[in-house]
Amino acid sequence: MTIGPVAMGGRPDEVRAPEDWLTPVEKERAARFAFDADRAAFVAAHLLVRQCAAAALGTRPEELTLLQHCDVHGPGHGRPSIEQAPSLGVSFSHTRGYVCAAAGDGRVGADAERVPAGPFDAALAEIALSPGERRRVSGNDELIRLWARKEALIKRGELSLDRMRTAEIDWTGRHVLEWTAEGGVVVAIVTDLPARRLRVP
Repeated sequence: MTIGPVAMGGRPDEVRAPEDWLTPVEKERAARFAFDADRAAFVAAHLLVRQCAAAALGTRPEELTLLQHCDVHGPGHGRPSIEQAPSLGVSFSHTRGYVCAAAGDGRVGADAERVPAGPFDAALAEIALSPGERRRVSGNDELIRLWARKEALIKRGELSLDRMRTAEIDWTGRHVLEWTAEGGVVVAIVTDLPARRLRVP
């Protein structure tokens, strides 16, 4: 029995959990990163999603095994799940310097994106926004907020990259929890039930 959807986010160094929790597949993927900062974000996100799942389930994170499998790319890719609670929705995201995760009943999507400096990113808007959204959005903050929301929908299995610029999203029946972190990182958590943001343990 879960306590409802929960979300967490922070810098990779704020996620204080041992890498021993990672599976051999996760450790192998982590070892492939060329830059330490990217590896740290990957590892922290994979540890943080266990902490979210444990908080939602009322259990200990070290007792949970994170699984991912993709028919195309094999183990370590694809939609994540918790082996001990396969019906629990889990999602995570990482960008250099920031990670987030969420867990709860129903479909869960989490995404973190950094807002680019400078003029409006028209090329990204062409990919990410529908014609109606392009008429309403004029700044990178709004653009990235919508991009993060849509990426969260992709992780929930409700949208695909090739439909991003054509789909007009009806947010009815979905709950969105958003925040902006230091460094201009926008986080979007989309759940079936209202989610609570918890501090990183």
